[in-house]
This record gives sequence, C-alpha cells and structure tokens, in this order.
Amino acid sequence: MEGYFKEHPHDPYVCSKLGALYLQIGQEKQGIKLLKQGLKSGKIDPHTLFELHYHLANAHTRQQKLETAIKHYQKALEQPILERLKLGAYNNLGSLLQSSGELKTALNIYKKALTIEPNFAMGYYNLGATLKALNDLPRAIEAYQKAISLEPEYAAAYQNLGVAWLKMGNLSAGLEAMEKAIGFHSQQNRQETAQKLRQGLEEMGLY
Repeated sequence: MEGYFKEHPHDPYVCSKLGALYLQIGQEKQGIKLLKQGLKSGKIDPHTLFELHYHLANAHTRQQKLETAIKHYQKALEQPILERLKLGAYNNLGSLLQSSGELKTALNIYKKALTIEPNFAMGYYNLGATLKALNDLPRAIEAYQKAISLEPEYAAAYQNLGVAWLKMGNLSAGLEAMEKAIGFHSQQNRQETAQKLRQGLEEMGLY
C-alpha cells in the first residue's frame, strides 16, 4: 500500500486506509498526517470522507484532544451513508460527550444508536451509565437489564446494575448483581477487578 501511495499521494481512499494502519501500529503522527492529507484531496466520496473523519476522531481521542475529536465524529456522522455503518461513531461520540459532562446530549446520541441497532448491548450499557449520572436510577436499571438480556455475561453491566440497586436501597438485588459481576469478572480473567469489588462490599459490611 505504501508503494501505491507513493504513486498516488493525493488519493483520499489510500490516505484513509494507510493512515488507519499507521494508527493501528502506533505510528500516530504519521497516521494523522495522512488522514489530514486525505481530507485536503479533491472530490471525496461520502464513505471515504466518513472514514477519514472517524479515524481522525479516534486518534484525537487517544491524544485527549476531546473537542477536536468530537468535531470529527460529528463531521463523520453528517455523511450520507448507511446509518448502521455509523454505529461506532455514534457510540464513541456518546462516550466523549458523557465524559465531558454533556450528559443530555450523550443520552440523545445513545438513543439514536439504539434506534439504528436495537440489539446493541454496549449501547444499552452506555445509556444506563448516562442515566445513572443523571440520577435517573430506575431507567438506568432498565437499560442495564436490557444490556444483560442481550449479553448474559456482561460483567460491567452487572456491576453497574448492582451499584444502581444499592443506591435505590434494594440490597438483595444489589448484592445478587454484584455477585454475578464478581463471578463473570473472575471467569473473564479480570481477577483484580473482581477482588476490588469484593473488598468494596466487605468495607461496606455487605459481603
């Protein structure tokens, strides 16, 4: 691909694919340079333009340049391509908005993602986390339960479900969810996380 790029340095498709490969192998500076070069090309088809913005958004997220990343995700989502192909961009944008404190906007982004793919377990998990941050615990619990129904061994969803139940004062449901979270974390080789959960419950006198 590098050989083809030398002959076609302004081909936006090649810039997108090669730039993404550089990002994957850790050559971030070179990857970003190629992706930006692709954006400066002439007429770009919507799929390639989506990929250029999407990969740039991912790169800037890793660099903690969140405002720039958000702008690139938004530009990616503006492209007239099949909505299902945008699912990753919707999810990543929602996560950035959530971490930036823009909870209501993040909520709408996750809802949009779930209208595109109703069986998106991670989307329900992220929706639950956003609702929990907004202190809407009943709806957060519903979202976590939906995520678990789609992915029965979703340890993080059980963990957050347990926290939500405990905050609601339902100790039995909270402990049951936490025990499942500990079990699945252990099965999935996350022993440290499982141990921290046990210790936290012990310190609260609940385990």
